[in-house]
Amino acid sequence: MSPADTPRTKIDVQPLFATPVAFAPLPDGKAINAVLRETILTRSEAHPSAAHSNLGGWQSSWDLPEWGGKETTLLLSFVRQLADKFTADRAGQPAPQDWRMNAWANVNRSGHGNEFHTHPGCMWSAVYYVDDGGAVDDPSLGGEFEIQDPRGVAPAMFRPDLIPAVPGGMSMGASETIQPVAGTVMMFPSWVSHAVRPYRGEGTRISIAINLS
Repeated sequence: MSPADTPRTKIDVQPLFATPVAFAPLPDGKAINAVLRETILTRSEAHPSAAHSNLGGWQSSWDLPEWGGKETTLLLSFVRQLADKFTADRAGQPAPQDWRMNAWANVNRSGHGNEFHTHPGCMWSAVYYVDDGGAVDDPSLGGEFEIQDPRGVAPAMFRPDLIPAVPGGMSMGASETIQPVAGTVMMFPSWVSHAVRPYRGEGTRISIAINLS
């Protein structure tokens, strides 16, 4: 029997073990970003950078809630509600938490990025984009958020030129990149290994990172 003669069969493909990555626009994000941008840049001029995953650029200490003003308070409240929405117990019932949160700001200019890392000791992590540095209009400027396949390199060990013919198959054993959009919160499990590709623009790329435990 040739392939053309194979009986037509209904095939059900289920995306098991999917990794949730949530995107949500912050209400009044444009107005909030205008204030956050000024607050963060002013802080960066007066305080030295921390050194964690950042490859160049400036990273604040993890106490943004203490100096970020009411705009940061609004952002953290929004992220807390988002985490509650996507957290359930093993019976599938909503499980809102008294989240402990810490947050910090990142300022990247030309050539700056972040190496791959995870956030141990947390359940959810989030990033909020204050300024995408113009990359939304010109993707060639880089600065993409990169997420590694949490299944590891095993799927690409035998024949890395072959992939499953399903949505998401291209990143099997590799990574996915996400273009930042100012005013948007992205939330993901803290165990996901992630990085920021180098920004190549002449502007200023500003983000806020948040952990929930």
